[in-house]
This record gives sequence, structure tokens and C-alpha cells, in this order.
Amino acid sequence: MTVKEMTAKQLARRVIEQSELFILDVRNEDAFADWKIEGKNIEHLSVPYFGLLDGVEGILDQIPADKETLVVCAKEGSSVMVAEMLSEEGRSVSYLKGGMKAWSEYLEPVRIGDLKDGGAIYQFVRLGKGCLSYLVESDGEALIVDAARMVGPYETFAEEKGLKIKYLADTHLHADHISGGRMLAEKAGGTYCFPPKDAEEVTFQFQPLEEGKGLTVGRTTVSVNPIYSPGHTIGSTTLLVDDQYLLTGDILFVESIGRPDLAGKAEDWVGDLRNTLYATYKELDGKLIVLPAHFSNVSELGEQGQVNAHLSDLFKNNAGLHLDEEEFRKAVTENLPPQPNSYQEIRETNMGKLNPDQEKQQEMEIGPNRCAIHG
Repeated sequence: MTVKEMTAKQLARRVIEQSELFILDVRNEDAFADWKIEGKNIEHLSVPYFGLLDGVEGILDQIPADKETLVVCAKEGSSVMVAEMLSEEGRSVSYLKGGMKAWSEYLEPVRIGDLKDGGAIYQFVRLGKGCLSYLVESDGEALIVDAARMVGPYETFAEEKGLKIKYLADTHLHADHISGGRMLAEKAGGTYCFPPKDAEEVTFQFQPLEEGKGLTVGRTTVSVNPIYSPGHTIGSTTLLVDDQYLLTGDILFVESIGRPDLAGKAEDWVGDLRNTLYATYKELDGKLIVLPAHFSNVSELGEQGQVNAHLSDLFKNNAGLHLDEEEFRKAVTENLPPQPNSYQEIRETNMGKLNPDQEKQQEMEIGPNRCAIHG
């Protein structure tokens, strides 16, 4: 039988459509335990490549013969070799092109909805990393929020739609992924916007993203109003787009809330985080559609792969919004999940202090997002 190639884009459709898939992951056990491809109808078998050098006969009884098998490794090479061995045994098998590195970097654009006076907002879903970024377009202009370091997909999208990228903005100083905002601003001739209270150590110029100083994209009725919302970082800033969409950064997610410890300030910032979630957000219109910068579980994905919810529904269903003050403090300062891989280096890269090469950037970002606390 012929070994087939599956791209990250094809795999993304499988995940979004909840298709059945059996994955043989041949990375080391610790890499698999830390991070894997997840989906509602995905099954896994973890067998390190070095245990298969003499053949795959010993694992055939663990691989269903009636399902397509996808072999996955870190970069592709090992998965091709194992896939060829399975094919020789008569199995229907594919390998993931580019391996987990490609899966980590793939962005799936999803249309979220219309703006009131023309235009639309799109979410770029980074399924392999749990990151979410946004493009707001109106009358030939675009704003991109919390861009990933892979700027090509945004450039291609804007070019296909005939959009001029006017603004790039980060809602906060990211600690789990390297921002592409500054790079894309430079390439596209746009203005990079950043919260000044997160900028004490940055080495670059930016337009302050401050409450009371809105951004206009396209038609004058399409406004982006920053709302100062500290807690995840001291400068975290929520963006209210067109009085319809609430881009919450890493403060509020669909099934969880943000963590305040990635700058070593958990005890200092816990009060800010609680005030943002329980007071600032509580005063906003419950009909607003919350669009976060991350998701943790595939259960948060909608039918098209989008991640969003009405603010009122989150106040009903998100356990992190139903804690008394002591419970809240414990939840966000004790028994926290592991911190993101290389998060200090990522923070310094996003400050402009480090300039790692492409391979190092990939290495720094490998792994899941860990910006959330589940109440």
C-alpha cells in the first residue's frame, strides 16, 4: 500500500469536523505526555521510534486495522519510516508532513461575524498551540490582534481580500508564544500598538494602547476601544470592537481564567485580576461576544473551529467566575499548572531583548499553551 502525506491543514479539518483518526505518536514518551494532537474522536498510541527500529510487528495488534492511522513525530523523518513499515504490513497509513513543528505553527482562519457598518472579524485558530489571534477588516483596512510569529498567513489573507494592514496590536506582553506584531507592522507599513504598562523593559517604539484612545479601522463607526484590564499582566488591555466583540487577551477564556504568575507577580496581581473579572467585566453588556487569546481544550471549539461565547454565558458557566475572594486567591496563586516552556526567553524576545533564530523560536514554542487556570 502507498504511504500518504497529511498536511497540518488537512489534520485541522479532521479535528474541527470531529472525524475519527488513530494516531501513532513515535516521539519520546515525555514529549507525548507533555503535548499531543487532541480531538474528540482521536485515539492515540505512544511508542517511541527507537523501539520500532526492528519493525512494527509487535504493535500491530494495538493498531485498529479498520481505521486510518496517522504517524506523528517531531519533524517528520521518523514518522515517514514508521509509516512505510506499517504500509508494508498492509495498513492504510499517513504521516504528518512537517511533524509536530508544522502542527504547532498552522493557523486556521474562521469568520466570526459581521461588523455593523460593513466589514467582518476573523479568528485565526492555532489548533496545535491553543493560541487565538484576530483580524478586523473594514473598508479596505485591517487591524490584527495578538498575531503569531508566523506572519505569512495574515499577509496572504489580507492580500487575497485587498486589505491594507493599518494596525497591529498585542493585548499584553505574551509569555507562551512569540508575537509577530512588530515584524508584521514593519513588513506591512502598519502601526504597532502595545500596552504601555507592560512596556517598562521593551526596546522598541510603539503606539500606546490606552483606555480612552480608540483605534479606527475603515469606516469611522468601526471603533476599537481599549479597556484597561490588568491581572494576567499589569498592562493587560481588553479591546472592545464595534461594540459587539470583546477581545479579552489572556484575562478571560471560555472555560477558564488567566493566571497572574508568569512575571513572578501572582500575589501582587491577584487583586487586579479579580477586579477585572468580577467588577470591570461585570459592568459590560452581557451580549458581548468574548474572543480570548487562547483555549485549552478542544471542547471549546465550535462547529467551524471557532472559540467564542457571550459574556453573560461565561458569568453563568465559567467556574472561575464563581469563587469567593479566598477561593479565588488560592485558585490563582496555589497549585498552578506548569509554566509555559521557555516562558522567560519568550517574554524577553517579545520585549525586544532577544533575537533568536527561526529554529530556536520553534524550539521555544514547542508544547501546549499554559496561560489558563481552570476554576
